[in-house]
Amino acid sequence: MDRMDRAGIVALDRAHVWHPYTPMDEWPTVDPIVVARAAGAWLEDVDGTRYLDGNASWWVAALGHGHPRLLRAMREQAETLAHCALAGIAHEPAARLAAELVELAPRGLTRVFFTDDGSTAIDAAVKICAQGWRQLGAPGKTRFVALEGAFHGDTVGATSLGGVEVFRRPYAGVTFECVHVPFPAASAYDQAFSAIGRLLREQGSSIAAVFVEPVVQGAAGMRTYDPRFLRELRALCDAHDVWLVADEVFTGYGRTGPMWACEHAGITPDIMCIGKAFSAYLPMAAVLASERVFAAFGGGRDRALLHGHTFCGNPLGATLAREVLAIYRDERVLEGVARKAPVIARAFERLAELPGVARVRSVGMIGAADLRAAQDGYLGDVGWRVYDEARRRGAYLRPLGSTVYVCPPLNVDDADLARLLAILEESVRAVTSP
Repeated sequence: MDRMDRAGIVALDRAHVWHPYTPMDEWPTVDPIVVARAAGAWLEDVDGTRYLDGNASWWVAALGHGHPRLLRAMREQAETLAHCALAGIAHEPAARLAAELVELAPRGLTRVFFTDDGSTAIDAAVKICAQGWRQLGAPGKTRFVALEGAFHGDTVGATSLGGVEVFRRPYAGVTFECVHVPFPAASAYDQAFSAIGRLLREQGSSIAAVFVEPVVQGAAGMRTYDPRFLRELRALCDAHDVWLVADEVFTGYGRTGPMWACEHAGITPDIMCIGKAFSAYLPMAAVLASERVFAAFGGGRDRALLHGHTFCGNPLGATLAREVLAIYRDERVLEGVARKAPVIARAFERLAELPGVARVRSVGMIGAADLRAAQDGYLGDVGWRVYDEARRRGAYLRPLGSTVYVCPPLNVDDADLARLLAILEESVRAVTSP
């Protein structure tokens, strides 16, 4: 097949492709990065320009791009069994993956339901909670609780749980009710905990589950909170018989330091959703559940979980996900995170000294800075000015509005990490200096 040149790709794209989270009326004036190949922490444009991937391609490429072991595993599996349905069929990659996940998961999560991305994992968890409580004899438990600023995905069910108004507002009328309780910021921790405690105490009989992003809210601007909140929330959910669902789609797989962000608090949720870094290069995700949750679906065909996606548990994705876990073990990825996390923390402490920076924070392989701007939040444009400066210097740093952040591959080379952080600082200085 003849390869297109850059101009041809851009022209064809502008004629037909509808891009996510993109104002398409502005797209004809944008000079996009046109990725031809990627390796390690780098993306390469068709014109040969290289960019450090500062957000691991939407938080997915935790092991970087083109890891040879992952490519080999995918190729070898494709030669024997590329795809088959998981309904009424078992296959080795899914069975082995489920067993390995249970071994690695917080103690007490014993069952694995496969989906194809983080949003669909959240949707499956919503349906599991609603149907599960009904079959446990509590049909009134149909409501859900999440934190202000929550982001749990883009499907209608996941959007319903979301607490970022700009993402939720366009779909008012088709989303279901979700009670949003205050975010447990350090300055308002007691009020936030009091609010959710009062809600569960007074209305627990109607609440199916509380959904949380453990320790870090990603899309809300990498907002962090004290793990103590998770421990106390776990106790509240136990006291009022409400399931706790941990959305580890972003925070899992070492992004915050340990394998699971729940480990910061030493708790086990009733249900845990995982995705993104889970299978590296293919759409693949999973919902892990406790034995009590799973047991709610016993008793006949009419009590089965009547839900499943075409590619759930697909052999290619399962094989890739198993190899990801093997690489984490063999290459001691989490040990590398423990060594690199302080480097990111120090870089953001330096950023905090700049006059244009309002707040900084870091946890694990995440660093974020809120910039002073006329318009805060996701629709602010100051972060995009930093994006432009960073691109000129050789880094892809897609912002969250007025929040700029780094979230590189966990195994990024030390030299590449230093360069990425230097580009970030130079770019913020260029935008915020008088």
